[in-house]
Amino acid sequence: MVPTPLALLLALGAAATALAEPLRFVDCGSVDGSIQEVNVSPCPTQPCLLHKGTSYSINVTFASKIESQGSQARVYGEMLHVDIPFPIPEPDGCKSGIQCPIQKGHSYSYLNKLPVKSEYPSIKLIVKWELVDDQDQMLFCWKIPVQITS
Repeated sequence: MVPTPLALLLALGAAATALAEPLRFVDCGSVDGSIQEVNVSPCPTQPCLLHKGTSYSINVTFASKIESQGSQARVYGEMLHVDIPFPIPEPDGCKSGIQCPIQKGHSYSYLNKLPVKSEYPSIKLIVKWELVDDQDQMLFCWKIPVQITS
């Protein structure tokens, strides 16, 4: 049986919607902000399968509870409750979609990339993503389970 164009269109629409679904995440200490939504694209199911040699889009919508001149991101791979620093191309939050200075009570859309290098081992781990204000306090902190794969 050959699928009809309408069936293909509906299937593609469902797949596109699945790619844009907000992730279930664990808030790991957002003090100076509150996370409204976390998206990793593409990540249609959890744990997110991160393919080596691919870069993933990160979009975090959050509301700030404080004023800050700037912000810095720190990303870790957490294994056995040990945080291993994970380099990202742009740690400056003010160059990642956030209009600085950050204003109290405003919502922001933080955008960044998570590159998965080819030399990374194929393992399951937790990605921990922090954004700190200019007083080194957490604007947001979230964790999601991932699996790095070839």
